[in-house]
Amino acid sequence: MRERIGPWDEFARVQEQLSGAGALLVSVDARGRPNAMTIGWGQIGTVWSRPIFLVLVRPSRYTHGCIEHTSAFTVNVPVGTMAAELEFCGSRSGRETDKFAVLGLETEPGHEVPVPMLAGCTVVYECRVVAKTALVPQGLLDDGVRSRYYPRGDLHSLFFGEILATWRNR
Repeated sequence: MRERIGPWDEFARVQEQLSGAGALLVSVDARGRPNAMTIGWGQIGTVWSRPIFLVLVRPSRYTHGCIEHTSAFTVNVPVGTMAAELEFCGSRSGRETDKFAVLGLETEPGHEVPVPMLAGCTVVYECRVVAKTALVPQGLLDDGVRSRYYPRGDLHSLFFGEILATWRNR
């Protein structure tokens, strides 16, 4: 059973999970099929006087087009669980693999967005995209970041997701 909480109530646990095993970014493709991608980078903050979950997705990733299709996503945080699922979703593309079918991932319908939530996750954020911007080479001022994370280009798009609801498993 889920309870609605504030977007900051589990901030420390979510940041710890993102820094460790990661979280699952869920979106829906044009056929209505959900897709999950493992993320380790994300930021929760306030922008335009709204709670925002900022996620980074490379345009080459299947998830990028899914988010653009629905203008929504969920961030599903499996605190201390789902290691195998995180590994699988971080190493396979949704273009070729129905990760939900292969892994038997159970979902719950989103309450605020047309994207499902993962049943086994401790915390879930439902987000509506309010802005998107692309990283550009001249915007990367740290050569170490550029050489370490973007040696072949393929810079991320930043999706600003307004947090419409945050849920915690009881």
